[in-house]
Amino acid sequence: MDKQRIQKTLRRAERLCQQRQARLTRQRRTVFELVCAADKPLSAYEILDRMRAVAPNPAPPTVYRALDFLLQQGLIHKLETLHAYVGCNHPDKPHASQFLICSDCGLVREIENPAIEQGVAEAEQNTGFITRRPVVELLGTCARCASEAD
Repeated sequence: MDKQRIQKTLRRAERLCQQRQARLTRQRRTVFELVCAADKPLSAYEILDRMRAVAPNPAPPTVYRALDFLLQQGLIHKLETLHAYVGCNHPDKPHASQFLICSDCGLVREIENPAIEQGVAEAEQNTGFITRRPVVELLGTCARCASEAD
């Protein structure tokens, strides 16, 4: 993500936190900025390593607390299959998380497909299953990697 888009994303996050009366502290903001600036999903320890370049002696609990806050505010998503974090494309509205993940290059795209949400809702209704965190992660090959393989 380019610097201009990162700044716009940070301003939107600040506005949302202010509206929700949630504190986007300097450390939380730094973690959020690192996640947004990354060209791939980052694990907590990758975030910690990158944070060392901009903050003195960050500790793992600090990063994990910041990640928990950002998740609660809907500003980032945790990719369960990768144990990594990505920025949310639309944090201003509640939504079920759906991702396309390239197994070859690591590209991640957040998508919004009502048919997937409907399918999950129907499965819940038919089985009595209660979803706590509706996350759909589809692993495959992105268009670029598929074309390079040809």
